Amino acid sequence: MTRVFARSLSRKKIMSNDGKLIGTLKNIRVDFDSGQVIELIIHPDQTFVTDGYNLEDDKLLIIPFEAVKDIKDYIVVDRFIARK
Repeated sequence: MTRVFARSLSRKKIMSNDGKLIGTLKNIRVDFDSGQVIELIIHPDQTFVTDGYNLEDDKLLIIPFEAVKDIKDYIVVDRFIARK
């Protein structure tokens, strides 16, 4: 995966690898010791069913960074890995 500046990710749309809109990126969690991104914090789209996903405060969707497949116009994630 190519390097991307964090500021370019602001408010980027999150799509699943099967074409469903998941939501909009709200924030990221980073391990400051290693510099690795750990999780994406997403404001889910109203049409996206969040059952089976990790939710924070019952409104923000937490997706592990390992689910990210591509970052371009959208951040593409594997929905099945995201459910871990």
